[in-house]
Amino acid sequence: MAILEAIAKELQPLATDPRIDFYFKASFDKANRTSLESYRGPGLAKGLEMLDSIKSKFGYKLLTDIHESAQAGAVAEVVDVLQIPAFLCRQTDLIIAAAQTKRVLNIKKGQFMHPKDMQYSALKALNTRAKNPYKTPTYETCLEHGIYLCERGASFGYGNLVVDMRSLVIMRAFAPVIFDATHSVQMPGGAQGKSGGDSSFVPYLARASAAVGVDGFFMETHTNPKEALSDGANMIPTAQLAPLVEDLLSLQAWQHNKGH
Repeated sequence: MAILEAIAKELQPLATDPRIDFYFKASFDKANRTSLESYRGPGLAKGLEMLDSIKSKFGYKLLTDIHESAQAGAVAEVVDVLQIPAFLCRQTDLIIAAAQTKRVLNIKKGQFMHPKDMQYSALKALNTRAKNPYKTPTYETCLEHGIYLCERGASFGYGNLVVDMRSLVIMRAFAPVIFDATHSVQMPGGAQGKSGGDSSFVPYLARASAAVGVDGFFMETHTNPKEALSDGANMIPTAQLAPLVEDLLSLQAWQHNKGH
C-alpha cells in the first residue's frame, strides 16, 4: 500500500491539471503472468480495498482489469473504468458482463488481432448497452455508450511487439482509441520466465501516436521501475512523466487545431 500511495502522490500535479482527464490504474490481480512464480497481486477483496483507499485519499477516478465475468459487478462498485486485457479481448461473456455495468469499458486489442476485427469486440459491448442493436459500431455510438479500444502493439515474431500506427486510424474510424505506450514496448517472455521490455522507446511511440491522433494514453509508471513487481522494464519513472505528458498535450492541441 505504501508504494501505491507514493506513486499516487507523485501523480497529483498531473491529476489536478485541468487539461487532463486523469485515471489512476493498478491491478488487483495480474492473471496473465508468464511464470507461476511471478507476483500476481493482492487479490480481489484486498485489491479493491486498496483502490478504494486511493480514491478516498486522492479523489482519483480509477481503472483496473477484470479477468472473469464474475468480477465485473464487484469491481464496478469501486472503479470508474473496467479494462478487458488484450489476451481476453474476444471473450464474449467477459465483455457482456463488463458492459452490463454502468462503467466505462476499455477493451485492449489483442497482440494477435487485426485492428479491423476489434469492431466485433466493440459491437458486443455496444449492443449489450444499446436499446436498439447496431450492425456496426461508430466512433459516436461507442463514445456515447462509454466504449473505448486500446492499442498495445502487435506480435512481431517471438518475444517482440511492434506498433503499426495504421491501427490507430483503422480503429478510430469506429471507436475512441487509447494508446498504451508502455505495454507496446514489452518483450513477452523475453526475460527468462518474465516479460522484458525497453522503456526508452515509450516517449517516441507516445508522441507518434499523438501526432496520428488518439483519444488518450495509458502509461505505467513507478517511483523506481527497477523495484516494480510487474512490467518494470516498460515503465516511465514518475519523475520523467510530466515532460512527456506536456509534449503529448501540445501534439493533441495541434491535432485539434487541424480538426482531427
